[in-house]
Amino acid sequence: MKIAVIGAGAIGGLIAGYLKLKGIDVLLVAHPESAKIINSQGLKISGVRGDFNIKIDALTHLNLKPDLVILATKTQDLNAALKDNLNYMRDIAVLTTQNGIRAEEVVAQYILRENIISSIVMFGATYLNPAEVVHNFEGSWIMGKAFTDNDDLVVGLSKVLSNIFPTLISEDIKAMKYTKIFVNANNCIPAILGKSMQEVFSDIEISKISIAIWKEGLEIINKAKIKLASLPDFPLERLTKLTSLPIPEAAKIFSAIMVNLSKEPLYGSILQSIKRGRASEIDYLNGEFVRIAKENNLKAPLNESLVNMVHAVEKNNCFFSKAELLEVTRGWVN
Repeated sequence: MKIAVIGAGAIGGLIAGYLKLKGIDVLLVAHPESAKIINSQGLKISGVRGDFNIKIDALTHLNLKPDLVILATKTQDLNAALKDNLNYMRDIAVLTTQNGIRAEEVVAQYILRENIISSIVMFGATYLNPAEVVHNFEGSWIMGKAFTDNDDLVVGLSKVLSNIFPTLISEDIKAMKYTKIFVNANNCIPAILGKSMQEVFSDIEISKISIAIWKEGLEIINKAKIKLASLPDFPLERLTKLTSLPIPEAAKIFSAIMVNLSKEPLYGSILQSIKRGRASEIDYLNGEFVRIAKENNLKAPLNESLVNMVHAVEKNNCFFSKAELLEVTRGWVN
């Protein structure tokens, strides 16, 4: 199987690099600056599996038709990636890796629905520089057909990708993707403060905001009658239990989990984008709670405020202080 990975950020770089190490035929589609460095210096991966410098072919656009395309850009960059590479993507399998729930609908504007496979990435990585990625923590890779029933294509793909991460096939990938929004919803806080997850969530006062995010989001999801499903290492019971506890008690548990996620500093997808000077995926994470609330005549004031704060950081290139964050969120945390 010849695999093309489009997007050389944290997840795309990690996937492509590990596939290459396993001897799988893979190429990486990257921005011109990244492609130039990767081709000349190799792709550097460090972290939980050790340090590697991997020689891999990097292109700025597809120039051949692979058997599989793995889309590893952010959701907001999908349209451009698909338009730029569509001539070599027709009638082949396409695997999405984006957070949130809207990537598949974007891809379906260009690719036959029966060829779209959705996936959820449970492992974590950090983009440091072009051609340099840290693998922060291990995790599984969940996949399933986005619009049709799972078939032999999904089974075969799962077997190939199990060479680099444990794979699971889901019969209800959409319900799992809604749950994954909760996993990622607290990425907004490091982005607002400009600090690592470990530093941010070691503070119990800040961790209280995280529980409040979940409480508001879960209330909206339940009222909208949206189905959730447990994820590996994130059972629904964790979400429902923590949101049912008093916020100070739940915050202490949450803090302990987050501080121990990775030995290396972990910044989250939103802050990584901001550090690279690019728009973040905030509208597809906390913004999803806001969108669902509006569609169901509900309100999401906490998540809406946090979305606005992230957009302010993107616009002004200036982070908020802890005091400013606590002031904005005070009404929903206390």
